[in-house]
Amino acid sequence: MGLAEDFIPIVIFIIVGLMFPMVMVFVSSLIGRQKKPEPDKYLTYECGVIPTGSAWMQHNVEYYMYALLFVVFDVETVFLYPWAVVFKKIGIFATIDVIIFICVLAFGLVYAWKKGVLEWMNGGASWR
Repeated sequence: MGLAEDFIPIVIFIIVGLMFPMVMVFVSSLIGRQKKPEPDKYLTYECGVIPTGSAWMQHNVEYYMYALLFVVFDVETVFLYPWAVVFKKIGIFATIDVIIFICVLAFGLVYAWKKGVLEWMNGGASWR
């Protein structure tokens, strides 16, 4: 087989990958129930409670900091799990890489701790 024949499955995969979402949107617009949206469709859904007041209100940024810290350490767990599964099969180089990875994340945790970001009740410090 030539080089061009080797890429035929890849080209087919790309074409199907690009066409599938477009076809699904088109089919859903054809068989969708509601062609004219009702005013209720434009309301913000919040646990079935009808929204009152303006949507433009300030939120405490510290809640986002907790969420970001959670995501960072959740991603750490996702990266460490495959490493732990093959721990006996990998060499010293991969082990050193993981140790460096854990040290960088530990440094980030200590930095957040020293900045007071992890203090929920006291309002926490800013990231400045």
